[in-house]
Amino acid sequence: MRGADHYNESLFSTVRLEEFVPADHPLRPIRTWVNAALAQMDTKFSGMYEADVKGGRPSIAPEKLIRAMLLQVLFSVRSERQLVEQISYNLLFRWFVGLSIDDAVWNHSVFSKNRDRLLEHDVATELFNATVEMADARGLLSGEHFSVDGTLIQAWASHKSLRRKDGSDDGRPPEDWRGEPRSNATHQSTSDPESRLYRKSNAAPALPSYLGHVLTDNRHGLVVNVRASQSDGTAEREVATQMLADAARPGQRATVGADKAYDTQGFVKACREMNVTPHVAQNTARAGGSAIDGRTTRHAGYEISQRKRKCIEQCFGWGKVVGPIRQVMVRGLNKVDQLLTLTMAAYNLTRLRSLAPLRPECAE
Repeated sequence: MRGADHYNESLFSTVRLEEFVPADHPLRPIRTWVNAALAQMDTKFSGMYEADVKGGRPSIAPEKLIRAMLLQVLFSVRSERQLVEQISYNLLFRWFVGLSIDDAVWNHSVFSKNRDRLLEHDVATELFNATVEMADARGLLSGEHFSVDGTLIQAWASHKSLRRKDGSDDGRPPEDWRGEPRSNATHQSTSDPESRLYRKSNAAPALPSYLGHVLTDNRHGLVVNVRASQSDGTAEREVATQMLADAARPGQRATVGADKAYDTQGFVKACREMNVTPHVAQNTARAGGSAIDGRTTRHAGYEISQRKRKCIEQCFGWGKVVGPIRQVMVRGLNKVDQLLTLTMAAYNLTRLRSLAPLRPECAE
């Protein structure tokens, strides 16, 4: 018997949002872990709003903002405008953020303004650190074997925004630059002045960019430290040294795997001074030869580190295909750093969801 095509809407409904989300939905454990991390950040949130004028309109709850920002990364939502639109009609998004069916959704401009406040107070860094602590509590980190690498992040600026710093080309059309050499010493982007012209290889064009740096633990490929920097030829090694100094435990020997770009005397020396053995790929084509020799490469751990270091590309690939870091839609080094940190926090949460069955006794 053919069913009738009609639509009846009840005046009242007793169905809860919780009932629409399947019990085995992958967002369920992620939401539990995020809520646990946000509960520990309550004091920080209170301090962020102490300076507000009393009696004013309440802003968007920071907990809801963070959950919404995570959704934007996890579901590849391209803009705040589209994110707010999807939250308004997507029941799964409403449930994750913490809105009921009757709650009004914020305006996208209000969302962006409140989001900037979170970035200014390093809330993304706090969330990322919470994911690392969760992984450590579950025994998913070795704490002594790491890999490090950097990736190019295209800035939200075009070639046409590059102008001479001295202002001598202010009267010229922005596209009239053919035949004129450009460099970071003479030119600067008017859209994003903190970005720098950079390219990873001779086969690629130089674009206004930033560099993203990630330190992963070799046991399961989880990110344990992340930073963004301006693009230059030495930033990868300098930032890697800083991240290792933060991650290495005092008095405990560690190893770090890296590609040929890190095979320099300065980086190798800095690692050894921190009691970190540099398992970097040998760059025999470099003038003067490799900075490491058989005393390092003869050990079985060197070969293991070289195999494990390739797993770091997974977080970069995830961040650029699923996440928003292929070309960031924010400007300024600080905002790029916080967006990269939030993306790696989301990556850790997805990895924790897959790795939780390995430690069922620690699962929540």
